[in-house]
Amino acid sequence: MANRRKFLQTSLAGSLAILGAKTGFTSGDQKVVGKPIVISTWDAGLEANKGAWAVLSTGGRALDAVEAGVNITEASKNCCVGLGANPDRDGFVTLDACIMDEAFNCGSVAFLERIKHPVSVARRVMEKTPHVMLVGEGAQKFAIAEGFPLEDGKLSDDAKRAYDSWLKKSDYKPAINIENQKGHGPFAPAILENGEWNHDTIGMVAMDAKGNLSGSCTTSGMGFKMRGRLGDSPIIGAGLYVDNEVGAVTATGQGEDVIRICGAHMVVEFMRNGLTPEAACRKAVERVVKIKGAKVKDIQVAFLALNKKGQIGAFSVHQGFSYAVRSSKEEKLYASKSWFNK
Repeated sequence: MANRRKFLQTSLAGSLAILGAKTGFTSGDQKVVGKPIVISTWDAGLEANKGAWAVLSTGGRALDAVEAGVNITEASKNCCVGLGANPDRDGFVTLDACIMDEAFNCGSVAFLERIKHPVSVARRVMEKTPHVMLVGEGAQKFAIAEGFPLEDGKLSDDAKRAYDSWLKKSDYKPAINIENQKGHGPFAPAILENGEWNHDTIGMVAMDAKGNLSGSCTTSGMGFKMRGRLGDSPIIGAGLYVDNEVGAVTATGQGEDVIRICGAHMVVEFMRNGLTPEAACRKAVERVVKIKGAKVKDIQVAFLALNKKGQIGAFSVHQGFSYAVRSSKEEKLYASKSWFNK
């Protein structure tokens, strides 16, 4: 397993180098200052940011932008977001999402089935109910009542192949940063020959021309997870948090370990105390490292932050976490610094 991981990380570095040649991939301590701006996780964020930028560049609200942006990913051929994603171990795709605006309004759905755009349902929860989170059958009934069509529930061809392959071993061993390995990115089937499976999410935070912040997060969760499992993505304060006086943060990676530290909220509080976005993300990663001890080598956790000044930053446990940036100055993919190989 250790040799396999080393191989994956080496392959990942080569893949990112190729990606950089095509998209302007940048590494190191980079800052972008200005508004409007949108940032999102992984290379899938390049496409998602286009949807958000269509809103922001015309003076639109950050909340509308972060919904429109991740809607693109939810509708795509994707292993880890939306109805085309890998199922749970019982063979069903379940979706989680949340959204938060500049006034601490927030909405969330979890364990939602057969609805194409869970983040949009989360926004309806925020705007039309007295609640923050709806789950399972109740979330689905609410979505239908709000006019969201009920999809057929069949697995996509890629997900069906992945599930059938997984059933041969019925084992869950996610490989770190498979999201960015050549041939196994967010828009690939993500089937590896030795049973290591893709898993992740898309998180997005934005600031509009008025200086207001919002964020969203959406995922199908871990492929082949136990039925009913939830990660950090639909949890306000873990996978996403927005404080319009300070900044906005989203998380990615192994959700259980983000939940343990209330990760997104922690990063916001570090920024409130004067840290830059990157430094705040690093402090949160250090907390994960301290808690996990030697086991941290087997997980990936990353945080992505945008502060009120329009500065951005990220930090991850392992190398290989990428994030996409769109502003009036640039459209680019960045590599975050990491705890391993600091």
